[in-house]
Amino acid sequence: MKNKSLLAAVFGAIAVLAPLAAGAKDWTHVKVGIEGAFPPWNLMDSSGKLAGFDVDLINNLCSRAKVDCELIAGEWNAMIPSLNAGKFDLVMTLGINEKRKQVVDFTVPYASGVASFFLLKDGPVSPLPMTGERLNLNDKAKADPVMAEIGKSLKGKTIGVVQSTSQEQLITAYFGSDVTVRAYKSSGERDLDLKAGRVDAGFDSGVYETSVLGKPGNEDLMMSGPMVKGAMLATEVALGMRKGETDLKAKFDEAIKQAAKDGTIKQLSEKWSKIDLTPTFDAN
Repeated sequence: MKNKSLLAAVFGAIAVLAPLAAGAKDWTHVKVGIEGAFPPWNLMDSSGKLAGFDVDLINNLCSRAKVDCELIAGEWNAMIPSLNAGKFDLVMTLGINEKRKQVVDFTVPYASGVASFFLLKDGPVSPLPMTGERLNLNDKAKADPVMAEIGKSLKGKTIGVVQSTSQEQLITAYFGSDVTVRAYKSSGERDLDLKAGRVDAGFDSGVYETSVLGKPGNEDLMMSGPMVKGAMLATEVALGMRKGETDLKAKFDEAIKQAAKDGTIKQLSEKWSKIDLTPTFDAN
C-alpha cells in the first residue's frame, strides 16, 4: 500500500509538472521577423543587408538576453500570421494597440513615437493645423476639434497609408466616410504615388517621415499637422511574440529596460532618426 501511495504521488507530481515543462523553453536561438522596408526603423542597405535602428537595437538586445538572433525579412502584412505560425519568435516594430493584444503578446515598449500627415508642397491639401506640435488623441477636449478641422481639409481626398497598420485604422476611424483610404504594402510605394499626385496625402510614423525628408529627391514633400499619439495609434513600439511565451518576454523586457536606462536606445534612435525615442516605464 505504501508503494502504491508513493507511485501515485510520483505520477501525480509528473502530471502537474508536465505542462510546465512543455510550456518552458530554453531560449538560445530566436527568429526575428523584420520588414526591411521602413527606414529609418529598418531597411536594406546598398549591399542587400538589413540595417536601421531596429537592427542595431535587436543585436544589442539579443546580446543582453544571451540569445543568438536570426533576422528574417518579410512583408509587413504577413508578420503576425507568420509569427503565430512559428516562422518567427519575435516581430520588430510592432506598435501596441488593443486589436493586436487580442492575437499576440508584447514586450515593454522599446521606442515611443508619433504619427503625422505627409503632404506634397503646393499640393491639393492645404497645410494642416498644429504642424509640429504634439497632440494626444486621448485628450478629447483638445484633440477632437483639431481632428474635425483636419477632416474638413481632407474631405473628398485620397489618403495613402500602409496596410495592416494602426495609421490605417486611425484614418478609417476618424475620416473613413469622407475620404478614400488607399492602402499600400510599404511606405515607399505610397510615397511614390504621393509625389506623382495619385494620392493627396499620406499618414505615417513621424520618425519615418523625418527620415524621408532628409533624403535627396523628396524636396517637394512636407510633414503637416500635429504629431499625434493615443486612440488606436500604436505609437508605443515593442517586440511582438506568440501568446504565452513568458520566458521570452521576461528576457527581452529586462534587456529593453537596461538599454533604456543606460542610454543605448537614446543613442541608437538619435543616430538613425535625430529623435530620442526612449520609452518611459511605470515605477512598478
